[in-house]
Amino acid sequence: MPTNETPELSFVIPCYNEEGNLLALITAIREAVEPLKLSYEVVMTDDCSQDRTWELLKHLAAGDPRIHAQRFAFNCGQSAALWAGMQAARGRAIVTLDADLQNDPRDLPKLLAALEKFDCACGSRVAARRQSDGFIKATSSRIANWVRNVLSGENISDAGCCYRAFKRECIADLKFFKGMHRFMPTLFKIEGFTVTEIPIAANHRHAGRSHYGIWNRLFVSFHDLLAVRWMKKRMFKYKIAGKIN
Repeated sequence: MPTNETPELSFVIPCYNEEGNLLALITAIREAVEPLKLSYEVVMTDDCSQDRTWELLKHLAAGDPRIHAQRFAFNCGQSAALWAGMQAARGRAIVTLDADLQNDPRDLPKLLAALEKFDCACGSRVAARRQSDGFIKATSSRIANWVRNVLSGENISDAGCCYRAFKRECIADLKFFKGMHRFMPTLFKIEGFTVTEIPIAANHRHAGRSHYGIWNRLFVSFHDLLAVRWMKKRMFKYKIAGKIN
């Protein structure tokens, strides 16, 4: 695909110490997209990793013009890495996913099919996790989702899943804040866009270790949740019916 052509899809992927996953991830994306006959790009943001992630990203980008990489000067967190990637993405639709292959690129067709009727399709790992997760991880995720839904008035079953496909206009008026990646479905709804959930697989991490634990799932996002609750109650959309001069 020529570099000046607008791709149909942009994969936006944050990376932090993911050197053991990158080659397998890019291979999996290629295998998932090629049968769909869609043009695509992969935008990867290195959140100032401490391993060889940046060296591998430079190597991958040199060998494939569809791969674009950028690196933060200092560690900024997952929300910032996702946001920076979305701002750099050029695709008509954006697909966000984690770099550790817990999000399976083979689920991509289901998410894209949902965009025919909705503006955003969010992956839900709830059904798959009943069989694969340990008790502590499953319980902490379930409690975190319940708390978020109760306080925000939402019904998202897996708010912690960042595997999402959405039309690029969904992010046009969003304002960045730390922790926003957990609340993007709600933020889209505030802007008037439609959101649905699609059951997806829940794979085990391909390599490396998880950057999230019970503390992240249950407590870190509490202040962000209160802010989103406020926005949902106070923000509104207006529409001009007529104009003179």
